[in-house]
Amino acid sequence: MVRKLTERLMSFLSDQSETPLLTDEDEIEYCLSCSHKLIESELYQIYRVCPSCRFHHNLTAREHIDAIIDEGSFREFNKAIISTGSLSFSSRPPQRKKLAREQRLTGLTEAVVTGKCLIGGQAAIILSLDFRFVSGSLGGIVGEKVALAFERATRTKLPVIAFITSGRTIVKENIMSTMQMAKVTFAINDLASKGLPYVAILGNPTTGHIYSSLARPADIIIAEPQALLGLAPLKGQLSDQDHIDVNNTYTSSAYMSRGMVDRIEDRENIRNLLSVFLRIASSTMRPKRTSNSKMDNIAELSQSNQGGHLGLNGQTLEELWPQSWNAVGISRSSDRPTSLDHIKRGFTNFIELHGDRLYGDDPSIVAGLGFIGNNAIGIIGHEKGHELTAWQRRGGRTMPEGYRKAQRLMSLAGKLRLPLITLIDTPGPYYGRESEERGIGDSIASTMSLMAQYPAPTIAAVIGEGGSEGALALGIADRVMMLENARYSITIPVSAAETLHSDLPKEEIYTEPLTLTARECRELGIIDVIIREPVDGAGRHPDEASVYLTGGLQHELNILLKRNSYRLPRNRYRKYRKIGEYSSYFKIAVAAEASQLQGFVTRGVRLMRKRRRAGKISQKPDKSS
Repeated sequence: MVRKLTERLMSFLSDQSETPLLTDEDEIEYCLSCSHKLIESELYQIYRVCPSCRFHHNLTAREHIDAIIDEGSFREFNKAIISTGSLSFSSRPPQRKKLAREQRLTGLTEAVVTGKCLIGGQAAIILSLDFRFVSGSLGGIVGEKVALAFERATRTKLPVIAFITSGRTIVKENIMSTMQMAKVTFAINDLASKGLPYVAILGNPTTGHIYSSLARPADIIIAEPQALLGLAPLKGQLSDQDHIDVNNTYTSSAYMSRGMVDRIEDRENIRNLLSVFLRIASSTMRPKRTSNSKMDNIAELSQSNQGGHLGLNGQTLEELWPQSWNAVGISRSSDRPTSLDHIKRGFTNFIELHGDRLYGDDPSIVAGLGFIGNNAIGIIGHEKGHELTAWQRRGGRTMPEGYRKAQRLMSLAGKLRLPLITLIDTPGPYYGRESEERGIGDSIASTMSLMAQYPAPTIAAVIGEGGSEGALALGIADRVMMLENARYSITIPVSAAETLHSDLPKEEIYTEPLTLTARECRELGIIDVIIREPVDGAGRHPDEASVYLTGGLQHELNILLKRNSYRLPRNRYRKYRKIGEYSSYFKIAVAAEASQLQGFVTRGVRLMRKRRRAGKISQKPDKSS
């Protein structure tokens, strides 16, 4: 496939050729990848996608736009801006002659088309690059039109959608072409500063200056299947085919595995995806009530702290050990619903995002945007998987790239002012050499910092295991909930017991799991709400368990959305500031000192009143005189 595509692209890039790529009917009769006949294919006629091998052939700029917008909604602007070709740094014909030829062959004035449109009824600024026009290269006019499009989006408070295909840089413009990267970067940063989203769809190919300046800064990067990507110019990539594996280096699937791309989507699915995302981006933090008949099943099972800090309702910790050990087994059960299970059952229009834009995509963390009821939210959760996928997800043990993926989602959701829901189910972070080398400690610390400072309401729900700092990284929230049979602990209970009681036989160690059940966590003020599970546990009745969880999340979210968002980080700090003060020496000392001070003030006031009364008596006149 790559060899056939190489021949087509190389012939197009030749200055001797005046035939645009994939426009002649004889050239597009057969698929470039599998040679399948295409002329009678409806899928190819509409989307230029081969029905046999799913190879995505190039679309023109206007075809890209027409494929996703609401019919008749596109309004082009800045069409009259054209290049004069004033710069020429070679002995070849002046740039203006080549541009005139490209304009005549393509019917375009420049390599990019910009305008305003509607996608699923949502307004957006759209720009689309055309590979036929000087390979979609970044030149002075392209950079100007792109910057103007972003500036208009910032001014009108609209999101930006970009279709990108580019093969190289306009060498004849020399450093002037490179300077366009800085211009585009400033325009994108201004858009981001206003909290407006930017989505880039990368076609085949997306390389050179366009990739680094226009594609990479996007909030969401969607790549078409088998697209060639990278900073290296297209000619450089194609010349490397003899000594590198292009499919494992420059393709969209390779970039997906390295965490550089959020999604790989077929062309016919992109419109629906963008429509959902724009609805999410346009949502506000206003509470939107969602009726739920199961809301009454949410129960706060722990009401007071009458039983002390080591027990519940008069029970000692020794008496609770059997209950704790039972909770450990239930929370680690293989049939217990995972984060993805709850998301599929209780959330709608979920858009999963992948990768940390740095190293890779950790499958133990699932992150994305969606709806719970009528409220748009950001969703992050630990994911253990089931059976065949459990080993890939390492049983929910998270690598640094997983936490960095969570940070990316937090930044995007916070930028859109969306509430954040986290689902916690992990025995702890992944401890290992590769994890340490990639900065597991820093990734956890920075994730906790983002959670603490998140600008919108946050809710954390412990749905299974809550192990150590791996759980806490996603557990700093305005409201913390916990399923009835979930657990929270410093580490795996057995490991903790072995550490504390290494001198005891293993059979005695295993009878003392160091864990905190939902009841104990509620008593200690670690969590706020306990969510009831079905009688036989969430594993036996997953649908019912998801209903209880979703209902609890909706209930708490409606409460939080009514509060002042500017006070949320401060109130969040006060919440966690109180944890651990119940029996501290500091609190006792302060209380004693306050009591002494109050007694001193009381005695002083009494003395002053006594003296005042004595003075008034001495000043009374003698009636006998």
